[in-house]
Amino acid sequence: MKKIIFAAVVFFVLVDGLFTVNQIESVVVTRLGEPVRVVKTPGLHFKIPFMETVAFFDKRLLSVELSALEVTLGDKRRIMVDAFGRYRITDPLKFYQAVGSEQRVLTRLHPVVLGSLSSVLGGVSLSSLLSDTRISAMNKIRDEVNSAVKGFGIDVVDVRIRKTDLPSQNSEAICKRMISEREREAKELRAKGVELSKIIKSTADKENAIAIAQADAKVQTLIAEGELEANKIYTEAFSKDKRFFEFFQTLETYKKSFLKKNTSFVIATDGPFFNVMKGKN
Repeated sequence: MKKIIFAAVVFFVLVDGLFTVNQIESVVVTRLGEPVRVVKTPGLHFKIPFMETVAFFDKRLLSVELSALEVTLGDKRRIMVDAFGRYRITDPLKFYQAVGSEQRVLTRLHPVVLGSLSSVLGGVSLSSLLSDTRISAMNKIRDEVNSAVKGFGIDVVDVRIRKTDLPSQNSEAICKRMISEREREAKELRAKGVELSKIIKSTADKENAIAIAQADAKVQTLIAEGELEANKIYTEAFSKDKRFFEFFQTLETYKKSFLKKNTSFVIATDGPFFNVMKGKN
């Protein structure tokens, strides 16, 4: 029976006294609440059973999420900033004494990072924040935070802005201004369109009038040329056969005279008009 009790005691001592440290961890061993040593070497380690306890800390790069912050920039514009930070525990003992646990780090880092964000971005314009120059601003924030938390046993690797947005009231005002600008631009385009339409119509009317005038002039020229050519032909015909020309001229006179409506003629039967009908020439 005693052996069983002894074995049980040894078992519980070993269970409580042994702990394992892996490669991504470091351990702070405390005795009665006070830290006594730091273990960074991976492997199996021993502590005083029931008197000493261990606190494990991650050696890897850790993230801390920050709440959205409304910031007034250097150009007086207000924006909402959604940021996060990344840090690494470099001194587990300091971290344990100053912060206590990884779960409590947000409480300590949050006001420091937000304060630095507000301070640094207050001297930066929106155009600079949206360009490559924001990198220098973020590096300045990181350095300020590191300086403020140097007693925490951590190294803040970087602070980054995940996204920026406009406050709701600013967004509404900007939307209204954009709508107003689009309406003004549309009105200007319509006015330019109407003016251009008038110019095109005026130009077309002018070109049409010029074309008609040119066509009329060409017609008159052709008529004049035709009449000139006809007179030339008549003259040549007259010079070749005077009697035929007189006969032709008489027929043309008949044609023009009898085409007139509601016109009466009193002609002597022995006049030249009847000579053709009588076969005289």
